[in-house]
Amino acid sequence: MTDVLAIADHRRGELRDVSFELVTAGRELANETGGDLHVAVISGDTERFGEQLKLDGVDTVHTVENGEEFNHDVYTQVVTQLFDAVAPQFLLMPNSVNGLDYAPAVANRLDLAYVSDAVGLAADGTTLTATREMYSGKVETTTEVEADQVAVSIRGAEWPMTEETGDAAVEAFEADVDESAVRSTVTGFEEVGGGDVDISEADVLVSVGRGIEEEENLDLVRDLADALDATLSSSRPIVDAGWLPKNRQVGQSGKVVTPDVYIAIGISGAVQHVAGMKGSDTIVAINTDPNAPIYDIADYGIVDDLFDVVPALIEEFQ
Repeated sequence: MTDVLAIADHRRGELRDVSFELVTAGRELANETGGDLHVAVISGDTERFGEQLKLDGVDTVHTVENGEEFNHDVYTQVVTQLFDAVAPQFLLMPNSVNGLDYAPAVANRLDLAYVSDAVGLAADGTTLTATREMYSGKVETTTEVEADQVAVSIRGAEWPMTEETGDAAVEAFEADVDESAVRSTVTGFEEVGGGDVDISEADVLVSVGRGIEEEENLDLVRDLADALDATLSSSRPIVDAGWLPKNRQVGQSGKVVTPDVYIAIGISGAVQHVAGMKGSDTIVAINTDPNAPIYDIADYGIVDDLFDVVPALIEEFQ
């Protein structure tokens, strides 16, 4: 058993970024084991998803048609059957909302050792070394698992997304789903609490922290977001103060985001916040404190008062 099986993630009709990161992580492990990389996508527009997953490094894409949206009971059954059919050494799943729903159940059903929220993986024979973070990202730990087969969920934004196309075979997998064991179904979606946007899907984010000082000053940052055709997000103190809804929060207790551009305004860069945005392609920081931790990861930094910088940026981009 040397192969790797990765389970893609999708929501609302689109593959999530972590699906392409799973390909990178899976290929790295397969190179170390000398096996093939199998990627599976369950439910949704499997024909389109299958074509999108024909990426460099993928040997076989398995498509499983079963409804449009994620379902815990369906995924648990199908992933278990895929595992039995492929017999991989490693089963990779996303540490996403969906992945955290079914991954532990699959590992339990298959009696596999399970490592969650991995940010790094390495294999040596039957030993898997998984890197994880503790204490809000302040400490990295390594866990060695000695087993013939292991299940792992990986954190998004820790591996680069594989984008180069390949020549993987796309095969339909006929799963035998016991419908009597499917105890729930998705009948629709209802947005709540300012759910007009999904910041994890934004290309450009303008994010604001406690440096904005007062709620009424948020209008200044909104004007910049409008000028850049960007989405407004924030650090946790802004949400805790009730100035923005929870779905706008970036960070360990909010959402993980990977935009093309992330502009951090008045954000010091606590580890909990950085954990949610460090995968951004380009990070711009605006802060009066030259020693603010955000500058450790920023590509560009403006050490100045945001109340002087932001109006200048608005004038430039309007």
